[in-house]
Amino acid sequence: MTQTLTILGIESSCDDTAAAVVRGTDVLSSVVYGQTALHADFGGVVPEIAARAHAEKLDHAVEQAMAEAGIGFADLDAIAVTAGPGLIGGVLSGVMCAKGLAAAAGLPLIGVNHLAGHALTPRLTDQIPFPYLMLLVSGGHCQFLIVEAHDSYRRIGGTIDDAPGEAFDKTARILGLRQPGGPAVEAAAAQGDPNRFKLPRPLLNQPGCDMSFSGLKTAMLRARDGVIADRGGLTNQDQADLSAGFQAAVVDILTEKTRRALAEYLLLAPATRSFAIAGGVAANGPARSSLTALCAGLETDFFAPPLHLCTDNAAMIAYAGAARMQAGTVDDLTLSARPRWPLDDRAAPMLGSGKKGAKA
Repeated sequence: MTQTLTILGIESSCDDTAAAVVRGTDVLSSVVYGQTALHADFGGVVPEIAARAHAEKLDHAVEQAMAEAGIGFADLDAIAVTAGPGLIGGVLSGVMCAKGLAAAAGLPLIGVNHLAGHALTPRLTDQIPFPYLMLLVSGGHCQFLIVEAHDSYRRIGGTIDDAPGEAFDKTARILGLRQPGGPAVEAAAAQGDPNRFKLPRPLLNQPGCDMSFSGLKTAMLRARDGVIADRGGLTNQDQADLSAGFQAAVVDILTEKTRRALAEYLLLAPATRSFAIAGGVAANGPARSSLTALCAGLETDFFAPPLHLCTDNAAMIAYAGAARMQAGTVDDLTLSARPRWPLDDRAAPMLGSGKKGAKA
C-alpha cells in the first residue's frame, strides 16, 4: 500500500463480536468476544441469540479496541465493517453500529466481504505477492481461490454441500463432545486410532477440486450407531477412534484436492509460488502439517496465519477495508447487510441461488 491508513474494523458475521485497529500491516489492537457459552446447550450457533449478543457487545468491543490501540476517532482514516456474507442478524448489527460511528465521527464507511478478509489475511501477516492460491476453510465456507488482487478472485473449486467446519461441529455433536467441534474433535483424535473405522473420502474418485463433506457426516453417524448397537454405548476410546477416523478423512480430502488446485495454479507460472490457508479449520494441526508437507514437495511456499487470525476477527476486516480505500472505493450510509456475497461472481453458484443471490 502506498499510504499508511489507520482503520477501525468491525466483524459480527457469525458468533464472534470483534473490533480491531490496524495501521498499514500493524495490528494495533484486536478484540474478540466469543459466544461459545451462549450456544453450548444448542449444539450449534442460534442466529437470534447471536444477533442479540452482537448488539450488546459491539460498542464494548469498539471501545476496548480503541483504548488498546491508544487512539481516538480523530486518528482514524475510516471504519470498515463486514457487510456479508453471514447470519443476517449479526451482519446487520455490525453494519448499523459502523454506520452510527461513521456518521458521528464524520469518517468514511467501507463495507467488506467477510471472505475477502480471510483471503487477504496472508497479505496482512506475510505481505505475500499476488497471485497466490488460497484455501479458505471454515465453519461456513470451503473454497479454493486464486487471489489475483484485493478485488479479484477466481474460484477453482469448493464444497458442493457442507463446509468442513460444520462437519467438525456436527461430528462433535454426534459423539457427545463439546462445542466448538473443531478443537474438541482434534483433541479426541490425538488419542485415537484413525484406521479402526473405514470412513469414505467423497469425490476423491472424481476429477477437479470440488469437495463434499455431507456423506462423511452420514458415515460418522452410522459408525457411531453401529458401535452403540454392538456395545450399548460409546467409551472414551470409541469417541477418540471415531474422531481420529473422521479427522483423517477430512485431511485426506483437503490434501488431495489442494494438490489438484496447486497444479492448476502453477500453470500460471507465478513469479512466487505461494499457497495460503485461512479460516477456522486452518487451525487444525494435522491439516496444517499435511498441507505444509505437500507444498514443500511442490516447491511452493506455505503460509498460515497465526491461530488468532485464522478464526473470525476484525483485524482482517480492517486490512481488507484499507485495501478497498486505497483503490478509491468507499461506501455511504446506504450500505446494506448481505447474507450472501460470493467473492467470484463470475463462477457458477456451487450451492444454488435464489432471490437473495448466489449462496457461494
